[in-house]
Amino acid sequence: MKKGLIIGAMLLLTGCSSTIDTTYYQLPAGSNAAVVSGDTRSDQPMVWVEQVSVPDYLAGNGLVYQTSDVRYVIASNNLWASPLDQQLQQTLVTNLSKALPGRLISGKPAGDNHDTLNVNVTGFQGRYDGRVVVSGEWLLQHQGRLIKQGFNLVLPQPEDGYDAMVRTLALGWQQTAQQIASRLISLN
Repeated sequence: MKKGLIIGAMLLLTGCSSTIDTTYYQLPAGSNAAVVSGDTRSDQPMVWVEQVSVPDYLAGNGLVYQTSDVRYVIASNNLWASPLDQQLQQTLVTNLSKALPGRLISGKPAGDNHDTLNVNVTGFQGRYDGRVVVSGEWLLQHQGRLIKQGFNLVLPQPEDGYDAMVRTLALGWQQTAQQIASRLISLN
């Protein structure tokens, strides 16, 4: 009798439990993505975006939210659709291509004569005060010289929710790409 009541109670609780949907997010590439033609010239300046690296806490699947000055929460049901470092590299290539139409920007090297860009992202999360953080540093190898510059953007998130957080993070990443593009333009 007791066994039957326990089993019945377990079935009732199991039937009443709700499932939590998992949501996947992808950084938007921008509405005016550059189109790279198939006829690239050998004299066209090239930038190879070799790597975008992220720290371990950002390298997992879950979106990160900073709940205090020292505490971070990694979402378990709001996940990146593909690895964050790959998304950041792909959108950086797209955003730089759009900002630098006279250059070939690629995630793979093409030949020996190119600039090489590496980016180390140290912050890419929403924050408890309604802002998002996009921070890190980039290193450019240009004609035998190394150029290193940091970036630290803190942008207001216009509304609550993960959708708005991802869109604002993408905006911050786009602004970072614009800063890199401006520096590249000033080198030539």
